[in-house]
Amino acid sequence: MTPLPPLAAQAEHLIALGVHESAGIPADELRRFAKEAGGDDGDALLAVHPDRAPASVLAPLLRHDGKPGFVVTDMPDVDGFVPCTVELSDAPLYVVTGLDRGDHMANWSPEEALPALTEQNRTPLLLTEGIHWVLQQPAVLERNRCFMTIGSRLRKANGALDARTPAIWISNGTGRDGRERRNAPKVGWCWWGNRHTWLGFASAGGRG
Repeated sequence: MTPLPPLAAQAEHLIALGVHESAGIPADELRRFAKEAGGDDGDALLAVHPDRAPASVLAPLLRHDGKPGFVVTDMPDVDGFVPCTVELSDAPLYVVTGLDRGDHMANWSPEEALPALTEQNRTPLLLTEGIHWVLQQPAVLERNRCFMTIGSRLRKANGALDARTPAIWISNGTGRDGRERRNAPKVGWCWWGNRHTWLGFASAGGRG
């Protein structure tokens, strides 16, 4: 897998996609942050705070095989999946480092993966961070090598965590996805206790 582009290039890509406008961040502010943050070693991902650029805004910007990304129809509450077990400041922009797709955890359940990542001093990616990663490095999303982003969880009205956990993979164009979406990038969900041979657990070494 090729390294991530320099942060300055990532900033320009987000600007070209109009993410800065959706997030209410001036283009010059985005460029300035990228310049000051450095990150030219291919190990840093520029991320916009999920409150500014939620998954519902970012997902349609994804591309795979010429197809735009989408959120599954039974996840209308996708933006309610917020940071859980992940400390995130209120800053509109930040950098994620030490990305790993978690292929070695394929066929683990989220319930099994979270404590293992914690023990390794790693932090699970948020859904929006996973989308940012694919936006900047499309090759990271491969058929049969996709990933969950269990740093984002949804709390129900009673305070309990929803059993769904978000993931990003490639649609087969079946069921409610529709044949026209075959090979399109897909934001969906899996159960907290279920295992999938084709889903790893994306994580990071840190944020700053």
